Amino acid sequence: MAAYFSLILVLVTLVSGLIWLIDVVFFAPKRRESLLTAQANSSQLSADAIDKIIREPVLVETAHSIFPVIAFVMILRSFIYEPFQIPSGSMMPTLLVGDFILVEKFSYGLRDPVWRSKLIEIGEPERGDVFVFKYPENPKIDYIKRVVGLPGDKIFYRNKQLMIQESCVNQADCSAPKTIEHIEINRGEFSNNGVPLIRLNEQLGEVKHDILIDPSRPDFRQHFYPQAGLPAGEFVVPKGMYFAMGDNRDNSTDSRFWGFVPEENLVGKAVAIWISFEFDRKSSDILPTWVPTGVRFDRVGGIH
Repeated sequence: MAAYFSLILVLVTLVSGLIWLIDVVFFAPKRRESLLTAQANSSQLSADAIDKIIREPVLVETAHSIFPVIAFVMILRSFIYEPFQIPSGSMMPTLLVGDFILVEKFSYGLRDPVWRSKLIEIGEPERGDVFVFKYPENPKIDYIKRVVGLPGDKIFYRNKQLMIQESCVNQADCSAPKTIEHIEINRGEFSNNGVPLIRLNEQLGEVKHDILIDPSRPDFRQHFYPQAGLPAGEFVVPKGMYFAMGDNRDNSTDSRFWGFVPEENLVGKAVAIWISFEFDRKSSDILPTWVPTGVRFDRVGGIH
C-alpha cells in the first residue's frame, strides 16, 4: 500500500503542478489582458465584474490550492521522514503493536520516491540500527528489523546464541567470532501463549537494546535459510546486503529464514515513536478491535 501511495502522491503533485504552470504561462496573462480591455472600455467595473474576468477556473483553483501542500508532503515523506505503524510483535520489547514510528528516509541515501534509485549517497546501515526495508520476497511489504550483520560478516546462530565474525580483508587478519553476551533483565514481563519470555539486554556495535527469548521454542535451525557450503545456522553476508533479525528472537521471521536484505531495498532508519496506542478490545466488544483503548505516552521518544 505504501508503494501505491507514493506513486499516487507523485502523480497528484505532477498533475496539479502542471495544471498550475500551464495556467500561469498561458491563461493567466489572457485573463489580465481581458481585464485591461474591459477597464479601457468601461469607466468603472464592479468588484463582481473584475472577479468574474480574472477568476481562475475551478480545476486551476483546486490545483493552485493543493499543489504546495501535496508537494510539501511528498518531499517530507519521500526524502525526510515517513510514518509507519508497527503491526506485529516481532520487534518486542523495543517496539510494540500499536507503536507509530518515524523513519528517517535520508539516513541511507536519498532515493526517488517511485523507482527508488539512489540519488545521493549519505550513509549506510550500522550494526544495531532498527531499519525499515522492502521485504525481499515481496517488495510491496515493508518490514522492520534490527541490523545484525554487515556486508562480509559471518553470522552464527546456534541454540539461540548469536555470534558475529566481523568482515575483514585478509583471512589471516580476521578476528575470532565474537559471542554476543546477554544480561538477563527479567522473566514474565512479556509472555507468548502463556509462556513467560526471558528479557535480556544485548549490545550490537554501539547500540544497547533488549531482546526476548521464548524458552519453550527451539531455534528452528532446520528451517533456516540454506547457504551453499555452510552448515545450518551459519551465514556469510554478501556484498551489498545486510543480515536482519527481530528483537523478539523466537517470534520473528527474518534473515535466518529468508536470507539477506539487499541495499536497494532499504527504506530508512527508525528513529522515534511519535505516539503509541493500546488495542485491548475483544471481538465481542461493541466497538471494533481497531479502536484504541488507550494511549501509552511513556513510549513516546527515541528508539534504541
